Amino acid sequence: MFRYSDMWIVIALVSVCGQIQGLTRVDPLVSTKAGLIRGLYSDQGYAKFLGVPYAVVDKNNPFAPSVPHPGFDDTFQAYQSNVCPQVNNNVAMGTIDCLTMDIYVPNIANSHNLLPVMVWIHGGKFVGGSASESGPEFLLRNDVVVVAINYRLGAYGFMCLGIPEVPGNQGLKDQVLALRWINENIDAFGGNSRQITVFGESAGGMSVNLHLLSSYESLFQKAIIQSGPALSPWLIVDTDTAVPLKLSEALDFYSDDIVENIYYLASIDPHKLVKLAHDLEITRIVGTKNPLTLPCIEKNIEGLDHFIIEHPMNIVSNKVKTTPVIIGNTNNELPFEYGNQGAEFFSNYNFDTISDVFDLGENLEDALENVRHFYIGDESPSENVKDEITDFASDFVFNHPTQRMAERFLEIGAETVYRYIFSYSGDRNMLKKALNLNSTGAIHADELGYLFDYDMFNEDIITPEDKLMIDRITTLWTNFATYGDPTPAKSDLFPVRWEPITRTTQPYLNLDSDLTFEGRPFHDRMAFWDVFYRLYRNQQKWYDADK
Repeated sequence: MFRYSDMWIVIALVSVCGQIQGLTRVDPLVSTKAGLIRGLYSDQGYAKFLGVPYAVVDKNNPFAPSVPHPGFDDTFQAYQSNVCPQVNNNVAMGTIDCLTMDIYVPNIANSHNLLPVMVWIHGGKFVGGSASESGPEFLLRNDVVVVAINYRLGAYGFMCLGIPEVPGNQGLKDQVLALRWINENIDAFGGNSRQITVFGESAGGMSVNLHLLSSYESLFQKAIIQSGPALSPWLIVDTDTAVPLKLSEALDFYSDDIVENIYYLASIDPHKLVKLAHDLEITRIVGTKNPLTLPCIEKNIEGLDHFIIEHPMNIVSNKVKTTPVIIGNTNNELPFEYGNQGAEFFSNYNFDTISDVFDLGENLEDALENVRHFYIGDESPSENVKDEITDFASDFVFNHPTQRMAERFLEIGAETVYRYIFSYSGDRNMLKKALNLNSTGAIHADELGYLFDYDMFNEDIITPEDKLMIDRITTLWTNFATYGDPTPAKSDLFPVRWEPITRTTQPYLNLDSDLTFEGRPFHDRMAFWDVFYRLYRNQQKWYDADK
């Protein structure tokens, strides 16, 4: 193991290199509490440390909670990212030894100039994605350290069995270990461990939201939740033993003992297992059907740490009181699921996804009729009212849950909550471009093309309009990470100040070609859902009248 006394030798060597080359790190070698880590120098003015391990998976039970990485005896060569087991373009990929992070450090960062830290949690419905799928150069220009983390996905990260061997939320508990590692070690890279902002989109945003509500200690100072409200009906599932049984039986292993199934599945090659789960539609990332492996309400098992044991709508967390939050979404979320659906999908649409949230019993038909009439009037469901049906889905899954989550933060003591809507449509709207959609505005994940660089875009050809949005959103996010205020002063870049919401007002920043500060978003549609939730409040699943 690296000795404490050796640290000063390393610091001296790095310091000499820094003096010779100005602020340039010729040899990015860092001494951490975990040991020595050597990275790579980028000619774009930053160092990168790829695939740094923070936790270890139990090979005998890779579905169990992970444990902290023991550290390095020799210098760790942080040269390559990795990916957790998943299916991408119908091909299985990744390794179970994936609990790693990628760390990006501007050259100006050092022990005398600690920079704010932004920790990115990727999306992907909790079944896909990785730390390495996007590049952080746009953010690094604004003098922040960026860390992107991997966490277990699908069956490995989110089987929820309510037993000691697989209690649930293993992927979220991986994230906890990553955040603890960052708190303990990021100062060595020139990051400020007392100035950490966690941000994520979709499943990543939901993860951030759940961290604010979890039973674990506070591990960050600010949070940005992008299209990821924890009150979305996509998010929470109950304990379910069906997943391991389905997987085992498909592999011709039959047992009524859940633990026997788990240890059998542990012996299966991870690529084979994730492909099987994908083919059985247990962990599909595309289409309107949700994966069966999602964050869950855990059973309170004595002697085990738990992430959440109540539904997010009922949790009162002291962390919310001390953590400034940005929360928002795009102005046209669901075309990424509905935009390429055919006429049959819309003709058979019945709005019954409200049953994901409500146990309406004999009130179901009346409730469905009220929803249908509000969105499509006297029309029958068809492709002719495709946009209106998509609006319903966007409202039910993202828009109203985001509003309710923001209001809930204030109810339980939050002091600073900013809301935004991303409406801009340019050449870097990520999913709209990837899915070849002509939808108006911005769809789910479209803002990511302006926060990060992706291989799908030509970085040498950025229009002036897109560059302006890149400058604006990255500066807003990094201002928030630095000052706790995304617009500390008006400027040419920010002609309006972004004010937080209150218990009586819901102003929001509309991120479009022109920045505008506007009133309550989607006002008429949200008013309908406000009334609907008041009317059927007691019939919400998991509703607790005492909370």
